Amino acid sequence: MAWLYLLAAGILEVVWAIGLKYQKTIPTAVTIGSMIGSFLLLSTSLKTLPVGTAYAIWTGIGAAGTVLVGMLFFGEPKTALRLVFLILIISGIVGLKLTSAH
Repeated sequence: MAWLYLLAAGILEVVWAIGLKYQKTIPTAVTIGSMIGSFLLLSTSLKTLPVGTAYAIWTGIGAAGTVLVGMLFFGEPKTALRLVFLILIISGIVGLKLTSAH
């Protein structure tokens, strides 16, 4: 269950990161609410998961997700090199999950 909390926390991190940039179109309450929810879910997952693993995965989901949303919905560049580095971030997330003892 801790992994699901961590996944949800990472998704909410994407929401608030995008919300920070587009506060004119997304209400501030959504941005603040997703920040609070993200931190609460991360802290809940930390009751079971190692802090280093959980934090790295949380930030990785946030970073990769924000890049993907930017490329898919906000016209950010989709260069081959950006995709390579995005794959590296995702590979790191998967690798940490697979090597976790939990």
